[in-house]
Amino acid sequence: MKIVIIGGNGTIGSYVSEYFKTTDEVIVAGRNSGDIQVDIADTASLEKLFQSVSNIDAVICIAGEARWADFSELSEEDYYIGIKSKLMGQVNLTRLAAASLNPGGVITLSTGILADDPVLKTASAAMVNGGIHSFARATALELKRGIRLNVVSLGMVAAAYDKYKGYFPGHNPVPMNKAVNAYVRSVKGRGNGEIIRVYEQ
Repeated sequence: MKIVIIGGNGTIGSYVSEYFKTTDEVIVAGRNSGDIQVDIADTASLEKLFQSVSNIDAVICIAGEARWADFSELSEEDYYIGIKSKLMGQVNLTRLAAASLNPGGVITLSTGILADDPVLKTASAAMVNGGIHSFARATALELKRGIRLNVVSLGMVAAAYDKYKGYFPGHNPVPMNKAVNAYVRSVKGRGNGEIIRVYEQ
């Protein structure tokens, strides 16, 4: 398969890229690094990606940002950071990929545990994650040409545990092999419209 991994040099993406490079042709895309540059918050940038790379079988997005802050401190503009980047960035990616991937291709988006189990300072991030889940489940019903759409929703991953453990008291880190396998399931399996949750209890 020919797979484009957006955010493929990031904390999670680097593990996902390393795995798929052993079995498939991988193109890593990122805002500031990778084989090709793309900003998912910029629709023109996404359009350029699909114009410059052809014959794609799968696209994985492990990118997007949202503002973390106390609810009382979040402004309207703060919410729009997550809406523009992580939410609409992945919505627009899906729109363009659905028309560009090879028949039978697969789109994999990324969210996280905050959609189901939010913690303090995540009103914006949790809202965005939940919106992506609803979008993906509805959109999967209408995709043509055998295109599939899934979402990987991870808990706090082991590779980021030291950095974020203060935000997630009592949460157990997700081993990186389990995180990677969620993306493998989406790409290599047959599921469509799935929210693939990997949370350690």
